[in-house]
Amino acid sequence: MKSIVISQPGVLEIQQREMPQPADDEVRVKVIYAGVCGSDVHIYHGHNPFARYPRVIGHEFFGVIDQVGRDVMPSRIGQHVVIDPVVSCGQCYPCSVGRPNVCLNLQVIGVHRDGGFSEFACVPACNAHIVPETIPALHAALVEPFSIAANITAQLKPTAQDVALVYGAGPMGLAVIQVLKKVFGVAHLVATDRIASRLDRAIECGADQVVTNQDAYLLDYFQEYGRAPTLIVDAACHPAILQQAIELASPAGRIGIMGFSDVPCMISQKDLTSKELSIFSSRLNSARFPQVICWMGDGKLNPDVLITHKLDFNQVGVALHLFENEPAECCKILLEFPG
Repeated sequence: MKSIVISQPGVLEIQQREMPQPADDEVRVKVIYAGVCGSDVHIYHGHNPFARYPRVIGHEFFGVIDQVGRDVMPSRIGQHVVIDPVVSCGQCYPCSVGRPNVCLNLQVIGVHRDGGFSEFACVPACNAHIVPETIPALHAALVEPFSIAANITAQLKPTAQDVALVYGAGPMGLAVIQVLKKVFGVAHLVATDRIASRLDRAIECGADQVVTNQDAYLLDYFQEYGRAPTLIVDAACHPAILQQAIELASPAGRIGIMGFSDVPCMISQKDLTSKELSIFSSRLNSARFPQVICWMGDGKLNPDVLITHKLDFNQVGVALHLFENEPAECCKILLEFPG
């Protein structure tokens, strides 16, 4: 079989590898579609501190089970599945309180262990979630990105009374916008980004208003609107955003942070406590795949808006370049593997 491998930072290869055999509790998946994520680009450049090389990247993928381990029911062969990349121990404190995404022994498929940029991949059987045939394969490949949105919204608890502000209209921001509007029905949602084409997609995803990402424009907009945002999600993750969000937020508001920037940011304690704001952070997803699959099955999400490119897996170099260097035209890229 062929696998896309980062042998060391900056070196991407399509290697011929032996067919993997599933362990007792695993299934083998014949991959059909795999999505390109910013974290794949980070691993390629050597900027992900958790990655070990060589590594088959890819943590967003959909396929068909073609072989099972000894402890897995043979009836699972032939199931169409999407893979939750979070592999947890089930024993530590975070796991015991329903937070496997921050397990003390966390492994992420495609980061700590080989992922789905391969013709076949072996994964724990419990991580392979059945996808109904009513959900198209292209859509199923996007369950993982939407699970990120499901995770942050589970903490923020949106309501129909909320006025929401989403920083960043890239893949994650657009997924959050859809969940906030189409699942939770927030009253009013504003999206902000520096790229005009991304703001066009934000409108397609349900945003009521888009504003260029500058301090004065946002402040002027909410002053004219007459209500401050009660719920803010930072899906852009620039160090300056958190303090701006604190200043803009309504008293008793909630702020969600989705990024991994290690650049320090300055915030004012007075601005935070005087409004009694709540700040939540979010990593990966805590068993949100079944929820997202239900949302897709019920027609509440529109993955098509996010998909801008579909490429043969042999064009992975092109895909990584597009994702990193063409943010105006590129949102979600799917790699297609041979049937």
